[in-house]
Amino acid sequence: MNLPVYAAALGAFLILLQAGLMLTVGWHRTKGQFIGIGEDRELERKVRRHGNLAENSGLFLVVIALFEMLVGQSTFVLVLCVIFAVARSLHALGFSSLAGSHGEDLTGGRKAFAGMRALGAFGTAGVAFGSAWGIASTLV
Repeated sequence: MNLPVYAAALGAFLILLQAGLMLTVGWHRTKGQFIGIGEDRELERKVRRHGNLAENSGLFLVVIALFEMLVGQSTFVLVLCVIFAVARSLHALGFSSLAGSHGEDLTGGRKAFAGMRALGAFGTAGVAFGSAWGIASTLV
């Protein structure tokens, strides 16, 4: 049986990213909004940034690990892991501004935040299709 070494490294990266995003939410909550988000758009942005990673990383990590267990430490698995790490990082960076999270003030360099968020989403979708294709082609 192949051990999912690349997926394990991806998991280590993702848990550090998740912890960092979790801490930004916690630090923001010290301003007084202890439950929910109230009318605080900055807190909403941070909670969604944290939540989006949580929503996506678990399933993707499991599927990539299963794929790696089937085929071993192939270049394709490594590329999927790297793309996913970069995509989720870009998505989190895109959410670092209200331009990226709420589409506000999309002028000048602020457009980059929306672009990073989009690249992160497309990269994540690409890994989904690549993983599904890889597993399907292995099992056929």
